[in-house]
Amino acid sequence: MNIDKFGKYRNILLPLLHCVAVILGYYLISVLITDSFLMNPTSEVTRNEILISIILAIVVLQIVFRITKRYSNIIRYENNQDYFMYILLSVLSLIIVSIIEEIVLHMKNPSIKLNLAAGILIGILIVVFHLVIRYALLSDIANKGINYTAENQKKLLIIGGGYSANDIIKTLKSTLKGKYEIVGIIDDNKKRMGYSVAGVRIIGTRDDIERICEKYQIDSIFFTIVNIDNQNKKEILEICSRTNAKVKVLPSLRELISEENLYQSLRDVEIEDLLGRDPVELDNNNIKSLINDKVVLVTGGGGSIGEELCRQVMLHNPKQLLMLDIYENSLYDIELELKAKYPNKDIRAIIANIRDEKRMFEIFEDYSPEIVFHAAAHKHVPLMENNPTEAIKNNIFGTYNLVNACDKYHTKRFILISTDKAVNPTNIMGATKRVCEMIIQAKDKESETEFVAVRFGNVLGSNGSVVPLFKKQIAEGGPVTVTHKEITRFFMTIPEAVSLVLQSITYAKGGEIFVLNMGEPVKIYDLAKSLIELSGLRLGEDIDIKITGLRPGEKLYEELLMNEENLEGTGHEKIFITEPMDFTMDEIEEKLDAFREIIDNDIYDKNIIKDTMKKCVPTYHEPEEVNGE
Repeated sequence: MNIDKFGKYRNILLPLLHCVAVILGYYLISVLITDSFLMNPTSEVTRNEILISIILAIVVLQIVFRITKRYSNIIRYENNQDYFMYILLSVLSLIIVSIIEEIVLHMKNPSIKLNLAAGILIGILIVVFHLVIRYALLSDIANKGINYTAENQKKLLIIGGGYSANDIIKTLKSTLKGKYEIVGIIDDNKKRMGYSVAGVRIIGTRDDIERICEKYQIDSIFFTIVNIDNQNKKEILEICSRTNAKVKVLPSLRELISEENLYQSLRDVEIEDLLGRDPVELDNNNIKSLINDKVVLVTGGGGSIGEELCRQVMLHNPKQLLMLDIYENSLYDIELELKAKYPNKDIRAIIANIRDEKRMFEIFEDYSPEIVFHAAAHKHVPLMENNPTEAIKNNIFGTYNLVNACDKYHTKRFILISTDKAVNPTNIMGATKRVCEMIIQAKDKESETEFVAVRFGNVLGSNGSVVPLFKKQIAEGGPVTVTHKEITRFFMTIPEAVSLVLQSITYAKGGEIFVLNMGEPVKIYDLAKSLIELSGLRLGEDIDIKITGLRPGEKLYEELLMNEENLEGTGHEKIFITEPMDFTMDEIEEKLDAFREIIDNDIYDKNIIKDTMKKCVPTYHEPEEVNGE
C-alpha cells in the first residue's frame, strides 16, 4: 500500500472499510444464527429487519467512532488497547441500535442477540482491516528505506529482556527490517536463559557481554532496562565500554511515560549514566512551606543553575517569581517556558546588572522579595584569570549590593550559590566566591535577614562545562582535549544540585555554608575515554585524546568538600554545614576597601590584584603551590 496515497484518502477509505465491516458482520451473523438473509431468507420481515439494523449500525458506529476520535488514530502506532476499544465501541454501537429499534422504531422482534453478536464480529473485522493496513503501511515504509544487505547490516546486542526490549525488537523487525541483525539478548536472570523475547533468544548475562561482542563482532548495543538502580546501570555500561560497540540507552522510566515509540527514545550514553548516583530524595513539604505564597527573586535567572532554580521554585507555588539577569536572550527563553506552563502565575523577567547598586535597591523597593537565590556570577576560571577586575566587580561587589539591599528591605532569607573552587582557592574566580561567603557570614551577625550559602562542584550540562565539549569533539572526529591526565572533578546534575539547594534552606537559621556531598571525584581523562568507547570508537585508532596542559588558575584536584572543614550533619544525608568563619562586617569592609582601590584606580595589573587577593583571602594560593609544579 502506498503510504502517501493512503494518507491523502484515509478520511474516506477508513469509514468505507468500517461500513464494509458492518455489512459483512451482519451477513455472517445472520447466516450463522438465523440461517437467513441473502442465503436463505425465511421471510420478507426478517430480511427487512436486518437491513434496517445494518443501516442503523452504519450510522451509529460512524457517530460513536467520531465522538471518541477513533478516526484520529495513526494506524501505524495502534496497539492492543486501540484494538480492544474498536471491539468495545462496536458492541456499544450495536447496543444503541437495539435500543433504537425497540424504543424508537417499535420493531416487533428486535434481535438483541443478533445485534450483540454482530457487534463483536464487526469489531473483530475492523481490527483485522486495521492490522492489514498497518502491515501494508509498515512494509511500504520499510521498502522506501535503505535496502540493507549483509554487508551494511549492523550486528546488535540488546541488554534487558523486558517489555522495552520486546517493543524495540518489534519496531526493528517491522519498520527497520534488515538494518540490524539482532544477535541476542543479555539478561542477568539466569532462569530465563534460552527463552526468547519477540523471537530473539536470551544468550547470556552481563558477565558474557565482552565475550559475545568479540565472538560476533557486535557493532551496536541497546541498553533497554529502565527500572534499574544507577549503580548497576553504571557497572553494566562500564562493561560495554570495554567492547568496540556503540552504545545507546533508554532514558529513565519517568521520562518514557509519554513516549510511544521506544526505539526513537534511544539516546547516546550521558555522563549521568556513568556516575551511578542515586536519585535525590527531598522533603517537599518543608520546601513548599518556605516558598508557598512568597515573593522569590532569582538572580542569574537565565543561567544554567538560575533557570533550574526558577523551574523548581515554581513547583512550590510562590506568590511571585522575579527572574533577574543582564543577558536578555536566555532570560526571555525561560520566561516564555514558565509563562506557558503557569499562565495564571505572576512571573516577571527583569533585565538588570547586580553591579548597579541603585538599580538593585529600586527593584527591592518595588517588589520586596522575601527569598533571594543569588546565582548571578562570572564562573569561568580561565576567563576570570585574564579579567580579574571584572570578577571582583561582578562577584564580590554584585553580591555586596544584593546583601545590603536584602538587609535594608528586610528580606527573610538570602541564599548564595557558591562553588567548591572557593575551598583553598587557586584562581581569581574561586577566591572571589570565598569573599562572597565571608560577606554573607559576617552580614548575618548584624542583620535580620538570614544569609546562607550553598557550595557544590561542577554541574553536568551547564554552559561551558566539559561534557558538551567532549561530545562536540567526538562528533567532529577529535581530538578530545583534556588539560591533564590526572585531573579530577566532582560532578552533579543540575536538577540534583538545585533540589539540594532548596532542601538546604529548610535547615537554615542564618550564617551557614551548606556543603553538598558530591560523591566520588571523577578523573576527567577516564570520563573522556568512556564517552569515546561508548560511542563505538577506538581510542588511539579512530580518535585521540590530546593533553593540552593545565589552564591558568586550574587545580589538578579540587578539594574533597567533605574534608575541607569540620562539618555538621543535617536532616539530609547529602547536605552538611561547615564550621563558621569568624569575621565581622568591619573586617570585611577593610577587605572591600582594598578591592575598591583596585576598581577606583583602574588597576588591571594581575600581579597587584593577586597580591591583594592573597591578603584578603588567606587560603588563596597559586596553583603551582597546590599542584606541586
